[in-house]
Amino acid sequence: MCLIAAMTDTALVEENACLEARLAETEAALADAVAAQRRLESIVSELRREKFGRKSEKLDPEQFNLPLEDVELVQGVLEAAQEKARRALKGQGRAESGTPNRNRGHLPKHLPRVERIIEPQSTLCPCGCGEMARIGEAVSERLDVVPAQLRVLVTRRPKYACRRCSRAVAQAHAPEHVVPGGLPTEALIAQVMVAKFGDHLPFYRQAEIYTRQGITLDRATLGNWVGRACFHLRPIADHLKERLKGADRIFMDETRAPVLDPGRRKTKTGYFWAIVADDRGHGGVDPPVVMFHYAPGRGAVHALRFLEGYRGHFVQCDGYDAYDKLTRVDRPEGPWTLVHCWTHARRRFVKPLEKNGSPIAEEALRQIAGLYMPSRNPCAAWPPTPDLRPGANFPHRSSRPSAPGSRHSCRASRVRQSWPRTSATPWRAGPA
Repeated sequence: MCLIAAMTDTALVEENACLEARLAETEAALADAVAAQRRLESIVSELRREKFGRKSEKLDPEQFNLPLEDVELVQGVLEAAQEKARRALKGQGRAESGTPNRNRGHLPKHLPRVERIIEPQSTLCPCGCGEMARIGEAVSERLDVVPAQLRVLVTRRPKYACRRCSRAVAQAHAPEHVVPGGLPTEALIAQVMVAKFGDHLPFYRQAEIYTRQGITLDRATLGNWVGRACFHLRPIADHLKERLKGADRIFMDETRAPVLDPGRRKTKTGYFWAIVADDRGHGGVDPPVVMFHYAPGRGAVHALRFLEGYRGHFVQCDGYDAYDKLTRVDRPEGPWTLVHCWTHARRRFVKPLEKNGSPIAEEALRQIAGLYMPSRNPCAAWPPTPDLRPGANFPHRSSRPSAPGSRHSCRASRVRQSWPRTSATPWRAGPA
């Protein structure tokens, strides 16, 4: 018996040593995986911070984000595997992951809250003292979604008649519809339009989505619905255009858009031209207005055509040469005055300052930063003492063009509004 007990103790010691070795190897592998993950996150952060350079300016932003999405997907798989490994090593259950709390941000307050309470299996004290008292709770919020659900809207219009004379009949008139006698409600047509123009889902892909719900719709049918809706929305578009024509200051920019070329089975390059009026940043009370126009090119002829009938005086734009012809156009209000973007001009000085500490670039940045001091602090003493730290007196530099009418793209208009208009104002100089 003593020999058997000694052999059993020896086997247990050897098995314990083997398990400890495996545990050490697993922890080392986990540490390497964590280090690799941190390195991966560092690389992704560097790619996202890449603002300048030929590649970052030539690549389409959406195409540039595609590899980042794949990296983030793999990173999610890696994190899930690491969390499972940690639970296995520490002997925790599924509910107690032991992972640190991450900052997922605050969910908007306007979203409805659906609460569920998860009670423990038993609230009796293990020592036999009786029922335990509630001393607190742990609250967590997660973002949930209710999948879109198609429904049938049934409209009934009862008929009423006189039982005595049987002459008069009363019935409510049928409501007007975008597609008379058709299937879609206005809400469904709006959904199709948002998916088409907002989410860039072609009609054939939307038809496949509805097919999964048991609804067979042809792409031509969806196109007909959208065409009818565009016809009824035209008065609204005309009203917005008239508001834009009366604006004194407008913003204009063009961007590439791939367009299907059915004959060649390829895509050709088209352009969306955006015209914006937004004076909210410097005292304006009118709501912002933006109009998008399509053109096959980006020549000056398209800019002149889109601005025909406009009565404003200032056009904020980038340094593209086509806009220079707006300063020579003959119209009753006189030629347009170009207001160039300071972000485009400033970036030419940021690079030399960061590269070799150019004193000329530093002085230029100091002068540009001083222009924004009055708008930030109207009571500040003159001359100002601008702060040249990145983003201190100027919006953060970015290789992507600012969105039409955004806070950064309208900075030049704000400065011009805050300062006296003289012939020597720098924002009316040549292209940036």
